[in-house]
Amino acid sequence: MSIPLSEFTRRRKQLMRMMDKHAIAIIPSAPVRVRNRDAEYPYRQDSDFLYLTGFSEPEAVAVLVPGREHGEYVLFCRERDPVMETWHGRRAGQDGAIEQYGADDSFPISDIDEILPGLMEDRDTVYYTMGRDTDFDQKLMGWINRLREQVRAGAHPPHEFISLEYLLHDMRLYKSRSEIKAMKEAARIAVAAHKRAMRACRPGMTEYQIEAELLYEFRRNGAEPAYQSIVGGGANGCILHYTENRDELKDGDLLLIDAGAEHLGYASDITRTFPVNGRFSDAQRELYEVVLEAQAAAIEKTVPGNHWNDPHMAAVKVLTRGLVELGLLKGKPAQLIKEGEYRRFYMHRTGHWLGLDVHDVGDYKLDEEWRLLEPGMVTTVEPGLYIPAGSKGVPKRYHDIGIRIEDDVLVTKDGHDVLTEAAPKHPDEIEALMGEAAAA
Repeated sequence: MSIPLSEFTRRRKQLMRMMDKHAIAIIPSAPVRVRNRDAEYPYRQDSDFLYLTGFSEPEAVAVLVPGREHGEYVLFCRERDPVMETWHGRRAGQDGAIEQYGADDSFPISDIDEILPGLMEDRDTVYYTMGRDTDFDQKLMGWINRLREQVRAGAHPPHEFISLEYLLHDMRLYKSRSEIKAMKEAARIAVAAHKRAMRACRPGMTEYQIEAELLYEFRRNGAEPAYQSIVGGGANGCILHYTENRDELKDGDLLLIDAGAEHLGYASDITRTFPVNGRFSDAQRELYEVVLEAQAAAIEKTVPGNHWNDPHMAAVKVLTRGLVELGLLKGKPAQLIKEGEYRRFYMHRTGHWLGLDVHDVGDYKLDEEWRLLEPGMVTTVEPGLYIPAGSKGVPKRYHDIGIRIEDDVLVTKDGHDVLTEAAPKHPDEIEALMGEAAAA
């Protein structure tokens, strides 16, 4: 399964229709990053570049030139090189850029200094994302300055810069059928990984051993982690971005796993919290059921026509009421919400956009107002409660309990579709799955 070539063509044409008539868009690929000495990090293409081209090689620049006689989509990329391909893998080259990736024209990346300034000449506006790659920023300004030096000779350099993000990131917010299909597959793989982790978990194991179970499931399905997995047992579950994943899992603790798979560049993002020994204690279940109820209330509000903030406020109301009922907060829920007292135990938002980036692009507010949810948007819904030891006024039985429950939710025409629903999250369901695995 892959995104059809026709879809990348449609995206580029849509972007060019929104650009000024005498404009040019320049999108560089992500640079290669060195991990240590001469070893590189696994390469991951820039999401904007990937969205418009489907091209996964480094050292490339996509250029969109509306109305260009010889073709509006120009792709600069590496030439074919048998020696380099023997060492580092195959390249598309100029023929492949045209035949496999739909470029109208392609040039060697080594020729960009000579060719790109000519493409920019007689264009009034440059659409480009400044500040993401400082090295390329300097190259671009060098080309612009070279054109400015030739004004007396009749050159017409661009005189306006517009952030490409302004148009492109709004496009990316609305997912097509192909994108939704890719995200459903990313969700399926991540669900399988979380279920595998639940089945494998035993007291005395380590967080990194559970992480290995996740990684195995990702890779056996041709996917990779969408982000560094969080595998936090006990007190570590109260650290929102815990990634050390090195401690031993203790009998009686909860384990919080926040892990997602990336498929065709598209991310899933799931959090599940479950007992290391397979059975919730009374205190754990009390808090867990508050979070589960909050998530259900938030998902119910994730429908077209509601504001982006509506699911968050629905979750906050349930969490605050639950904290009062359990005696962790004292006062009237409405006043506690107004004063932000719930933030002692719930300090993050209830979701974020999801897509090519795990924290995907797209504005949450328009003209200072919360954005309306619309079909095609995908968001996470992830309320939580975090009760570190020493929390003032909190009974000891709740100490070091961190709980988050997260699902990926597609806004549809008639409501919503929870893409990750198959990952167990009801306490009885979790205990049954873990009990079956223990008995096997």
